[in-house]
This record gives sequence, structure tokens and C-alpha cells, in this order.
Amino acid sequence: MKKISLLVIAVIFSMTSCKNTTKTTENETSTTEAKIAEPKTITVSLEPKSDTNVSGEVVFTEENGIVTMNATLSGLAPGEHAIHIHQSSDCSSPDGTSAGGHWNPTNQPHGKWGAESGFHKGDIGNFIADENGNGSISISTDEWCIGCGDETKDILGKGIIVHAGLDDFTTQPTGDAGGRVSCGGIIK
Repeated sequence: MKKISLLVIAVIFSMTSCKNTTKTTENETSTTEAKIAEPKTITVSLEPKSDTNVSGEVVFTEENGIVTMNATLSGLAPGEHAIHIHQSSDCSSPDGTSAGGHWNPTNQPHGKWGAESGFHKGDIGNFIADENGNGSISISTDEWCIGCGDETKDILGKGIIVHAGLDDFTTQPTGDAGGRVSCGGIIK
């Protein structure tokens, strides 16, 4: 009888051990899959505004908590231009004003990206258009996310605006960047 009881206990113990080992393996697999998650990507088409021919494409990619933005534009006047993220993805108005003001979820003063005195989360900066009116800009940051739901970081539902002039990083609240010459909504 003792031998049967010991045998039953040994079988139960080995089954429990196998079960726990399996659960650990499943959890390790889930964790590994989460670490290898596919990057999130959104492509935004920029449409001409304010009677211009400025168009382009902006690609946002989020990987490992970092969002990279790559913008390529054409039809610009040669020289420096500002690009910002604005409050809304609504680009329906002819002058792009339907996109609202700069995206500023943390209520900071307008300024140059990364400035200690503050900056809007939408204050991307300036880029140069060449003699043919083509320009590009790239930025990578952990200050943004794509669809994470954090109101201070989530760029979904916002708009991208390209301005006629350059951002002076000083004038409040816009940087005196001039008219809106192109607009695109950051939507899925």
C-alpha cells in the first residue's frame, strides 16, 4: 500500500513539474514574440494648400519605443521651410487652417526641438528645399508614439503642416513660419 501511495505521489509530482515547465516555456515564448514585434508604420500623403503645388510624403515608423519620421517634399520655393505636427488631421480647408494650431499636449512654449526652455511636441523644425523645390527632413524621438493612447505622445489623429517660411523658434505660439503650403492627416 505504501509503495502504491509513493508511486501515486511521484506521478502527481512529475505531472505538476511538467505542467509548470510548459507554462514557463509558453511565457518565455510570449515575451520573445513581444520583443520581436513588427514595427508600426503610417504613411501620410501631403496635399497642396494655399494655392501652391507643394506635395510630398511623410512616413512614421515606430520600433522599440522610438518613432522615426522621414518627410520628402516637392514643389516648394527654394530655401528654408518649417514643418510641424498640428492638433488635427483635418486638412479640408483651402489654407490648411482646419488642422488647428501646433500640437502642444504638455502646454509648453513654442521653441526649437529639445530646447530646455520648452517646445511643442509638434515643433519639428526647419529643412531646406533645393533650387528645384525638393526637400527632406528626418527625426527620431521617444516623445511620440503611434496609437499608444497616451495623449501626451500619440500622433494618431494629428496633422502635418509644411509652412511657406522658416520657423524662428521664438515667436509665440507659431514661430512666425508663414502660410500653410501643404497638409496631411496622420490616420490609419
